[in-house]
Amino acid sequence: MQLLKENILIVDDDINILELLQRHLQSWNYHVFKAISVKEAVTILRDTQIDLLITDLKMPEVDGFELIKFVSEHYPKLPKLVVTGYPSVQGSLSVIKSGVVDYLTKPFTKDELKSAVDKSLVTSRANISQSNNMSADKSEAYGDIIGNSEKINEVIQVIKRVKDNKATVFIKGESGTGKELVARAIHYQGKFSRAPFIAVNCGGIPENLLEAELFGYVKGAFTGAETNREGFFQAANGGTIFLDEIGNASLAVQSRLLRVLQEKEVVRVGSTKAVKVDVRIIAATNSDLQDMIQKQSFREDLYYRLTVVEIHIAALRERKDDIALLVDKFLFKYGIEYKDRFLKITPDALAILKRYNWPGNIRELENIIQRAVIMCDKVVDVEHLPDHLKYTIMFSEEALVPLKVIEKQYIEKVLRATGNNKTKAAEILQIDRKTIRQKLSE
Repeated sequence: MQLLKENILIVDDDINILELLQRHLQSWNYHVFKAISVKEAVTILRDTQIDLLITDLKMPEVDGFELIKFVSEHYPKLPKLVVTGYPSVQGSLSVIKSGVVDYLTKPFTKDELKSAVDKSLVTSRANISQSNNMSADKSEAYGDIIGNSEKINEVIQVIKRVKDNKATVFIKGESGTGKELVARAIHYQGKFSRAPFIAVNCGGIPENLLEAELFGYVKGAFTGAETNREGFFQAANGGTIFLDEIGNASLAVQSRLLRVLQEKEVVRVGSTKAVKVDVRIIAATNSDLQDMIQKQSFREDLYYRLTVVEIHIAALRERKDDIALLVDKFLFKYGIEYKDRFLKITPDALAILKRYNWPGNIRELENIIQRAVIMCDKVVDVEHLPDHLKYTIMFSEEALVPLKVIEKQYIEKVLRATGNNKTKAAEILQIDRKTIRQKLSE
């Protein structure tokens, strides 16, 4: 039995060429993805592991040159094979030759295509091997997690440790930091990725319904329960259930969760029969569960069961090195969605985004980039950013110190400059020696 080979994406606005390429590639047992526009191609690239890109250059709206530039920037290890009906394009290819493995001029023979594809995939296989040996601090994305800061790499390292087992994971971080992205990365980057992933917002389901939604119910268990129904835990059997905002769960739900963790079984509301489940639980919150334990609104025994592995996601203000990468991601996302083109941002606008402290974290950044893309034409500039970003001067927390501390530091600086001559220092500072001694003692 012949094994399925690599994934190849072909991009051309000519349907006949797409079908010809697909027929040849499938005859060699490659898995083929087709796109009739750059916009469609970008969507496929975002959601699929592609091993080779084959693209035309002359296409309406966004052309193949822009696609090659985009792929070179965002998927630098992905080989690119150009198929063109314009022989004169060879001059243009010299500009982008470093990113293109080979090119074919239409019309081409099946053997010529086979030779070019084989040559390109040699590069792809070499890049995959190299990529598998790269250290995490050189990566910019893991699943949908974007960043190469030290704090985000620490998160990625923990994910790699837990993704292939079913240890319970607890994710904490401020609202908007990407807790669900981390949960999805744990699931979809691991060996259980083909099993279900069920995300439950415990804060978005009314308290009286959460228990029934999580564990299911039997007919007649309560008013409106007209049939038997499985809950989210049964739906996630074999996979992962993500319990977001777990701090909103009632004590009754917490008690049932504890049983799931201890006994690996659930009991439907209104039933006494236990059903075994094989589920990895990932919980998350932006609440202070330790404080809730003190107030007896969260079970301490459940807390320790949930926190077998803890992952802390830093606020965006603590990893500003990742802002440029996140901005690039959102420019790509909304540029394609709203403008059918790839957008850029000016250095001045990016500097403002890096200066801001982002109380709403990544969610706030995404919303602002989305608005800026709508308001601009081709380039996001300062004028497209909200006024509260442009006119707010942010200080680091380290700089916010009492005035007496600053005074003392300056007096010590003057004393060093005068060789610890207090009389001379007093003259420069226009205060007397007694005041110097007093401020230093403070």
